[in-house]
Amino acid sequence: MPKNKNANNKTKIIIPIVAFALLFLGIGVGMGYFKKNLYTVMKVPDFNLTDQNTKKITNKDMLGKVYLVEFFFSKCPTICPVMNTNMKAIQNQINNPDFGIISISIDPENDTPEALKEHAKRIGAQSPNWHFLTGDRKYIGDLADKFNIYVGDQEDEGESLNHSGMIALVDQEGNIRCRYNKENMPILYYSGLNYEDPEGKNPKLTGKYHPDREILIEDIRKLLK
Repeated sequence: MPKNKNANNKTKIIIPIVAFALLFLGIGVGMGYFKKNLYTVMKVPDFNLTDQNTKKITNKDMLGKVYLVEFFFSKCPTICPVMNTNMKAIQNQINNPDFGIISISIDPENDTPEALKEHAKRIGAQSPNWHFLTGDRKYIGDLADKFNIYVGDQEDEGESLNHSGMIALVDQEGNIRCRYNKENMPILYYSGLNYEDPEGKNPKLTGKYHPDREILIEDIRKLLK
């Protein structure tokens, strides 16, 4: 009888240890999942606009490619040059025919295809898959709403050219994707801005840190595999 009692006692000790081990293993696997996998935000909204080469570009044309979407305008004196620089750095790092960039102007009155072609040349956009798009301003404003990326109201003179520095990452099937943050929550969009701190908490035009640029490069490569 004492032997059985000892065996029972050992079993009672072992079971909680195994349970805790499995729990920690599960947490580890879960953390690995969040690090390796990208969240699906939604389907990319349909778009149909004209690029710098006067070619119609739609979301269907981009199927099969991993690409980024941003809203900008070529005469923007503040965040757009920063975003352009970060986009160019991503273009140069990825250098893959299955990668593209969609830059949609919120100032189509000035950003004609000809003006956008000059802008693309000026900033060093070399990829044939980097499309600078223009079209009807109301259509573009509505499109930004569908993306849930802020663009100022066209009717508000003081706000019409204001816009977010956020970037959407789209996969080969036309899904907007993103990574998870440290709290395992999807970040939804990536920042195209620079920061004065490596954690990306304090945006600054002349900041030397661009943490989201680095993670975008990582996530683009994940999707291209």
